[in-house]
Amino acid sequence: MITVGLVGYGLSGRWLQAPFFSINPNFKLKNIVTSREIEQDIFPGTQRASSIDELIADDEIDLISICTPSSTHFDYAKRSLEAGKHVLVEKPMTATYEEALELIKISKKAEKTLMVYQNRRFDSDFMTVQRVIQSGVLGDIHTYEARWHRYNPILNPKPWKEVVAPANGIIYDLGAHLIDQAIYLFGNPSSVTGEVFTQREGSSIDDAFNMNMDYGKVKVKLSSSLMVKDFEPRYSIHGTKGSFIKYGLDQQEDHLKAGYLPGMQGFGIEPTEFDGKLTTNLAGMEMKATITTFQGNWMYLFNNLADVILNKAEAIIKPEEVAEQIRVIEEVKKA
Repeated sequence: MITVGLVGYGLSGRWLQAPFFSINPNFKLKNIVTSREIEQDIFPGTQRASSIDELIADDEIDLISICTPSSTHFDYAKRSLEAGKHVLVEKPMTATYEEALELIKISKKAEKTLMVYQNRRFDSDFMTVQRVIQSGVLGDIHTYEARWHRYNPILNPKPWKEVVAPANGIIYDLGAHLIDQAIYLFGNPSSVTGEVFTQREGSSIDDAFNMNMDYGKVKVKLSSSLMVKDFEPRYSIHGTKGSFIKYGLDQQEDHLKAGYLPGMQGFGIEPTEFDGKLTTNLAGMEMKATITTFQGNWMYLFNNLADVILNKAEAIIKPEEVAEQIRVIEEVKKA
């Protein structure tokens, strides 16, 4: 069993990570760094810690999971790895490509696992898109478009999210997931272009971006905004044989906030109204079909993390891939 110390008890720590640690038999959630009370009926035996220093000094803790503001990720991950702890760090991994490479170097020297919480690889919609592409039913892919829009004209009540700081802004937030998914599907791009900009009144940070990742024959287009009221398709994929269009969004975050736990009936299942639409040519026949959306399952990440730590298995989320994501973000931001 892997003993875990969690740093931060906000959205990610409380809702997106702690429930998975608590029900996965490979983990024991021992401490959470927070000023809030920990719900003992949900996380029995888990105690508060005063700081990450307390977790680092605890010989019982094997893994430190970092769910703190983005600007702290590099420092906390570095200190944890150097202290001989395995690390799971929320996205974005770091603010800079140089910092990402340094963390990878430190983890290898310490022979400790470094994994980034790119949970959106295991979203219902993305896993469905991935399977459609891999099936070959679209032929050779030439265009991949992914969008993640929200309508939040009011500034975020969390002050740290609205301050100009390293790793802040929408491209490090929602963009980190979209870029990670593209790299997971297609590898490192040959070139990147794009722009980040601000649309909300009174905002001092970027809250929208458009970008293009070039893979030769495959063109990837990614976009996100906090000022889109009527959403476009989440994914639009076009190939030499057909197209796949997908609306909707993975439900796991909403289910967790509503009190559902992973494994409960209906957890991670999207409404059927958001099933994707496939148009293709099969054996010379034009075909239209509705593709049932896969069930989202972030537990895949935790199972793989345990397998990497306990059995030296291959990591699904490789830090080198996430470092490339940070390099891409830097390219777009400096354009």
